[in-house]
Amino acid sequence: MTGSMNKIENYLDELFPNPRCELNYEKDYELLLATMLSAQTTDKRVNEVTNILFKKYKTLEELKKADIKDVMEIIKPIGTFRKKAYNLIEIARRLDEEKNSKLPNDREYLETLPGVGRKTTNVVLSNIYNVPCIAVDTHVERVSKRLKLANQKDNVREVEKKLTKKFKSEDLCKRHHQMVLFGRYHCTARNPKCEICKIKEICSYNK
Repeated sequence: MTGSMNKIENYLDELFPNPRCELNYEKDYELLLATMLSAQTTDKRVNEVTNILFKKYKTLEELKKADIKDVMEIIKPIGTFRKKAYNLIEIARRLDEEKNSKLPNDREYLETLPGVGRKTTNVVLSNIYNVPCIAVDTHVERVSKRLKLANQKDNVREVEKKLTKKFKSEDLCKRHHQMVLFGRYHCTARNPKCEICKIKEICSYNK
């Protein structure tokens, strides 16, 4: 597998030498909220609604006092907006009242926030604190299984564990972004760009 891993890593480095999170944010808590909102939708659509949301409600205090109907109207384009609007306001309330506008480097605490699971927490910890962890979203899961870095029947936690073992710890944050971007723009769910892929001989989908 070493030879395959080298090919995968080299190709990811070639395609995305300086990968970054495509969610827009200026404050730590904005990344948390944006990532929570990104479930079952695209980063592009999340950026469109947070551009409005974060300009209207500039602080946690303003957001926790927001009219939930107004928040729903703003985030309506992203789907499941009712539950997400509740989560937004409740997270803002918790963070503001617990004086955590600077998000703590604390996995257990972050995962107690509504709508925040392991994937969201991994995104926040890796981007803000450079904690070596990898968030498994639909893109990372798909790419991992196609490239045989994980088994088809593995759940997201099992995929995460395998990727954590296969990639160097210091590279995990970069690899996460690279795999997201690779799945988003190259190894897509439908009509992947196999004809130009340099690692297609490794891929189970291509076969």
